[in-house]
Amino acid sequence: MYPIRHPSHSLSLPLRGQNHHLRQWGRHLPGSTPLLLLHGWMDVSASWQFMVDACPQAWLDQRLVTAPDWRGFGQTRPLAPAATHPAENPQAYGSADHYQFADYLADLDALIEHLNTDLGRPAEAPIDLVGHSMGGNVAMLYAGIRPERVRRLVNVEGFGLPPSQPEQAPQRYARWLDEIRALRQGTLALKSYPSAQAVAQRLRKTNPRLAPERADWLATHWAAPDASGQWQILGDAAHKIVNPQLYRADEVLAVWASIRAPLLVLEAEADSLGQWYRQGEYTRAQFHQRLQVLPQCRIERLPEAGHMLHHDQPEALAALLQEFLA
Repeated sequence: MYPIRHPSHSLSLPLRGQNHHLRQWGRHLPGSTPLLLLHGWMDVSASWQFMVDACPQAWLDQRLVTAPDWRGFGQTRPLAPAATHPAENPQAYGSADHYQFADYLADLDALIEHLNTDLGRPAEAPIDLVGHSMGGNVAMLYAGIRPERVRRLVNVEGFGLPPSQPEQAPQRYARWLDEIRALRQGTLALKSYPSAQAVAQRLRKTNPRLAPERADWLATHWAAPDASGQWQILGDAAHKIVNPQLYRADEVLAVWASIRAPLLVLEAEADSLGQWYRQGEYTRAQFHQRLQVLPQCRIERLPEAGHMLHHDQPEALAALLQEFLA
């Protein structure tokens, strides 16, 4: 089993109709800046454990690190009588049949205000923000919407989406309605697994670079057994439903242009965009072109790593974060 070097402790925080589950490491010292780690789509806060374990104890003794489970993921559940502990019903996320991206921004805003107040800081005091994939996109938008609240910004493989055209809107809305119907009929669901070992195998199939002992450990946080003994992914199937609104790259760039925090962009040697999109649909070069609206942007590429960079190269990632956040 993977040897935990820096155990986290968990706490629950009721915000915006959700009982948010948070993992925390380290401690807050007066004058230090809290660090928030934002996980990606179909991931959980425990995913950051390997990177945190690569940090020196002396660094964690001077910095509070917090990683939330986004709504509809991990152990975050709606504040409703029907909500149960994931061990009792791993997929009891509530009655939502889709998720709005803007809710992540509002959740993050409320979380930052609460953490600052709880630490004796002004509610609007700046924090350091690190996000992976979807979490990186949330972090970038938030840093442009609330530029005074972010001191340092790190985007790990959070590229955004290809540009869209207005004429795509009718088809997109129709697809959204069709997928909501499929969810209601039970044909849009997440796969279950017979054991934690099977979940670990699934994680390694997606990411062959993930070490077996890390996969075994992560599997028990990425999924949980239901009453029948089947292991269910700790994510709401409603997350699979497409966003009804088109991705407006021009609007995103307008928000990015308002970012004031120094930005570190970390990308893997393996080209995720080249694997996800048709040739020329959206490329790494186009992402770099978008970043030109940010004068304080530094790009680092890590070798021998794929999209789950924090799993593949946690030591290199931890070293870069310590240097950049200093």
